Amino acid sequence: MTSKHSDTMLSERAQHLLKLVVQRHIRDGQPEGSRTLTRESGLDLSPATIRNVMADLEDLGYVRSPHTSAGRVPTDKGYRFFVDSLLTVQPDKLQEAVGADLRLELGDSGDPSALVGTASNLLSGLTHLAGVVTLPRRQAGALRHVEFLPLADRRVLAILVLNEHEVQNRVIHVDRDYTQQELQRVSNYLNRHFIGQAIENVRETILRHLEDERARMDSLMNTVVDVGSRVFSETEEQDDRYVVAGQTNLMDFDELAANVEKLRSLFDAFSEKRDILHLLDQCLVADGIQIFIGQESGYEVFDGCSLVTAPYSAEGRVLGVLGVIGPTRMQYDRVIPIVDMTARLLGAALNQKQ
Repeated sequence: MTSKHSDTMLSERAQHLLKLVVQRHIRDGQPEGSRTLTRESGLDLSPATIRNVMADLEDLGYVRSPHTSAGRVPTDKGYRFFVDSLLTVQPDKLQEAVGADLRLELGDSGDPSALVGTASNLLSGLTHLAGVVTLPRRQAGALRHVEFLPLADRRVLAILVLNEHEVQNRVIHVDRDYTQQELQRVSNYLNRHFIGQAIENVRETILRHLEDERARMDSLMNTVVDVGSRVFSETEEQDDRYVVAGQTNLMDFDELAANVEKLRSLFDAFSEKRDILHLLDQCLVADGIQIFIGQESGYEVFDGCSLVTAPYSAEGRVLGVLGVIGPTRMQYDRVIPIVDMTARLLGAALNQKQ
């Protein structure tokens, strides 16, 4: 992400003071007054001059006063300018400190799901924030065979054979109870028309048939659309999963721990897998590190929080996204290289498993 505001909008001393305010806010979470800034800025400026500079920063939206005479704290815009223009990241030092441990732990994990769990725990442990990793997206599979078995409570067991020998069993929820005879007709239809086709194309084709034949569709096609579209939709959605670790780390930050409802909403977002997944999906199509600060996410639940992500790849194909979630005053200089390194090492580990 890039800043919407040019560096030239802020003088050098204004940038210096903004950087100091952000760094101190990351460290202690408290508003910074002009006396403290005068003492620690290293600039030959009077408290009155610093107050004027801070007033200008507030007018431009980079800092705000929590309440009268309380000093200033950075806004989302201030943090964005800091990350884009003032932040210095030193990945070499980090690599020496934790790179070997990351390689060792990821290398010892077995299947891809275990690797993802390990990566999420590593992110959480290294950053003391919440670590999130999406499970690897599978390559498109070709449908070889499908069978359906009726279950109770408007459920159907779908048995899918993909590629040469991959078998998936999936329970789907339908709008009514179906007989075995009806489901056999559905499987016959799908096996006759879609064998050998890429799995992600099946649902799209079924829905297109629905549009093309709406006026003359019989009960069989109705059943095919209901059952077929659901099973292949849910097959696509199985990849929309993630592993999260360290949610309780967020309770160590006063601005989050003091707001029980805020924490509850965040934990709901983790457990229900809703807004986080949408943000991570956006990151899948982007290159490199992506940072959402506060309201930039577009989701109210993440106000006051930041999400730092990076896609991970194997054999040149993006498989998923990992990242951390924490307060906007996270230590970006540490978090960014940790996320970047973990993404690269997870991709390398998955590449060795394939």
